[in-house]
Amino acid sequence: MSNYKKYQIEVAEDIQSTLDEMGTQPILFVGSGLSKRYFNGPNWIELLEILKQRCKDIETEVGYYIQDKVSLEEIGSIYTENYRKWAWKNKENFPEELFAVNVPKDAYIKYEISKFFQEITPSEIDEIKDENNKKEIELLKNIQPHAVITTNYDNFIESILPDYQPIIGQQVLRPDTMSIGEIFKIHGCITKPQELIFNQEDYDVFIEKKKYLSAKLLTFFAEHPLLFIGYSGNDKNIQSILSDIDEIISTNGELIPNIYFLSFNKNLNSEAQPSKEKIFVINKKEIRVKYIETDNFSWVFETFSANKAVENVHPKLLRALLARTYKLVRSDIPRRSVEVDFEMIRNVVEDDESLPKLYGVSFLNNPSEINIQFPLTLTDVGKKLGFNGWHGADNLILQIQHEKGNNIKKSDNIYHVAIPTGSSKIHKYSQQTIDLLRLVKNGEAYDLNI
Repeated sequence: MSNYKKYQIEVAEDIQSTLDEMGTQPILFVGSGLSKRYFNGPNWIELLEILKQRCKDIETEVGYYIQDKVSLEEIGSIYTENYRKWAWKNKENFPEELFAVNVPKDAYIKYEISKFFQEITPSEIDEIKDENNKKEIELLKNIQPHAVITTNYDNFIESILPDYQPIIGQQVLRPDTMSIGEIFKIHGCITKPQELIFNQEDYDVFIEKKKYLSAKLLTFFAEHPLLFIGYSGNDKNIQSILSDIDEIISTNGELIPNIYFLSFNKNLNSEAQPSKEKIFVINKKEIRVKYIETDNFSWVFETFSANKAVENVHPKLLRALLARTYKLVRSDIPRRSVEVDFEMIRNVVEDDESLPKLYGVSFLNNPSEINIQFPLTLTDVGKKLGFNGWHGADNLILQIQHEKGNNIKKSDNIYHVAIPTGSSKIHKYSQQTIDLLRLVKNGEAYDLNI
């Protein structure tokens, strides 16, 4: 077996372990590299160069400004003013409504950005000619992520996941977004050009409000595997997000266990042994994440789709169900705008089987005994032991394996059970697991009953 094949197997096993332990669908963080891969979409510098070419009033090239240490946001502001002057001299190139007195000065360059991406972005997957790329896209679709977060302007990801709801710009901050089955377009979208985050002024406002965005995103970042696709390691947006994530997920520079950074390397061969971790240095602080280096995304996407969501249950349906439940609990019941049988609600809350029945969902088997004896995920166990998530508990389990020669996760026992779910398994844990791991954590003597 080649070195790289061993690497693939080890990475795939680690991904599957993370999916099993967290018991949730992945969240995808999508950057311009995805668009570059499938339809030659531009990165930020390339977009500025294209905008320069499309405006005859811009004489100074992007490279000149970069050589002068001018930031890309500041170049965006300079080009914004160039486009404004050019548009007023060439009104025939722009919609008439953009020349109203209340239209902001960046409307012209943002109109051109929107127009450009509409020209180059495939409207459907069948427009992709490369068969290998088509296969990759289908495998990406099969992941059925919990949600997608993207800084891309184009709407290509909406073509891949048509049942997902785009949440654009400031809409992300609204309390009624459900997160499941949604595409968070945090830098805006070409469908709403005026909301694009493009120039220095836009970024100043974005950074000011970013703390609210970060707080919202971090509430589910800690509970899902994250896969970063199409970003370079020096992307400052990613560095900012990683810094925020590190504050809540990791401690003391430890590896963040549920973040995977996918990187394309066309020069890999069968003897390659890429690193499985990457260290980002942000604000003089080291942040460690898992790193996947490949010349073919198919096997990575296929591995992440192993815990495929229930067939025929669409994100649109789940989102509608969650939204209606949220409204019912948040406003309808407190305001008494609906008739409420509080006794029935109490029974539903106290009985694990009643709520699924209320929603019209039934179990294939009766799991009541298992749910009573093994009610916890590893994330639950970790939090009850004082960790941020599941990783601390997992380390204690590995410590037991090192000391006693047994891994409690490898079999069904008084501590753990693996419940089959299609091609995968859900791992559940008992109260005895907490009792055992607390002894290990405190350095006390313990017996292993397997």
